Amino acid sequence: RPGMPPGSRMPMAGLQVGPPGAPPYGAASPMRPGLPQSMMDPFRKRLLTPQAQPPLATQRRGVKRRKMADKVLPQRIRELVPESQAYMDLLAFERKLDQTIARKRMEIQEAIKKPLTQKRKLRIYISNTFTPAKEEGEGGERVASWELRVEGKLLEDPSKQKRKFSSFFKSLVIELDKELYGPDNHLVEWHRLPTTQETDGFQVKRPGDVNVKCTLLLMLDHQPPQYKLDPRLARLLGVHTQTRASIMQALWLYIKHNKLQDSHEKEYINCNRYFRQIFNCVRMRFSEIPMKLAGLLQHPDPIIINHTISVDPNDQKKTACYDIDVEVDDPLKAQMSNFLASTTNQQEIASLDAKIHETIESINQLKTQRDFMLSFSNNPQDFIQEWIKSQRRDLKIITDVIGNPEEERRAEFYQQPWAQEAVGRHIFAKVQQRRQELEQVLGIRLT
Repeated sequence: RPGMPPGSRMPMAGLQVGPPGAPPYGAASPMRPGLPQSMMDPFRKRLLTPQAQPPLATQRRGVKRRKMADKVLPQRIRELVPESQAYMDLLAFERKLDQTIARKRMEIQEAIKKPLTQKRKLRIYISNTFTPAKEEGEGGERVASWELRVEGKLLEDPSKQKRKFSSFFKSLVIELDKELYGPDNHLVEWHRLPTTQETDGFQVKRPGDVNVKCTLLLMLDHQPPQYKLDPRLARLLGVHTQTRASIMQALWLYIKHNKLQDSHEKEYINCNRYFRQIFNCVRMRFSEIPMKLAGLLQHPDPIIINHTISVDPNDQKKTACYDIDVEVDDPLKAQMSNFLASTTNQQEIASLDAKIHETIESINQLKTQRDFMLSFSNNPQDFIQEWIKSQRRDLKIITDVIGNPEEERRAEFYQQPWAQEAVGRHIFAKVQQRRQELEQVLGIRLT
């Protein structure tokens, strides 16, 4: 046939059809034109054998995306069943609820990172007892002594686990009368150490039979640590004792409000007259603030309580009470942590989701069957013809059939003008192939 490339398929009775060296027509085609055999074999394996399972993580991600899409009813089903709109409304509400819960979880995670505390009243009880000296021959101590007790508890504490009294303090110093007990024995000190065991109170026992004036210095254990500001900077910022982060925030708000940041070089601060007096510089970098601020921070002032230890027998049961403000962990923090770690309803929700997905999949299958039957009932003849054509196309794809078998099985296909040239080319190719085989057998080269 004019314009036909060499080696094209040219059928002829009694002869093999196809390009030189190819199997006759009717046998399975070894490969597609233009593709080497090495590339075709894996392709055929993929068609004949089940596909390899993807990695588990990828499979899970794919299942999740698929299930999210499978929850939605197709538009056609919604048109057929108007009542299904109620399900779609519930699905939209579920999406909003999931978004709200996800946003709240992120907010809770951010809130937990920050110190979440509330102020409570800690009531301190200071009492003492007096033991008089015993005469000779009587049991008991021969020297009069007194015992001082310092205890305390939180007022209206809703938590089930009670905190020990010593856990609220970093150190406790009791200063007794130096004239009575001398310069080496008038101080009683307790300081927190990493190995310190918490206790419900402190007891101090000393000999004596006269009233003793004492001073209690209580240093609260702030978490995170708090610092007392230099009086000049405290008046300027309106902050007396706070955490380092709060002090830095207050300092930045003052700089921003008074427009002290350099308009051209943003990393510099132009000090006003107050800053010049406090920081002793005209201009400074933002990175220099922590170093300069460190010299202006001091330890917070201790809580000072003046108390008189009474040895009067009529007054020894008297107890003094003092209320101080302390910061404790907000109970809401534990609830938020439990909420984030809770998996109580996860399994139930997952099982309900699986049921929804199965139901939607069943509805889609029933919809496909309904469309199939409805199309057949409307026009059986056209439906069968279209269905056969579709099956034939699928069969060609599956079996890798080349050409058009329907045309090639008719005699008119082989009576076209290109048939003579195709036959000649095919016979010439076969002669050449036979000649090569004879040369190999005889070991000679035919000329």
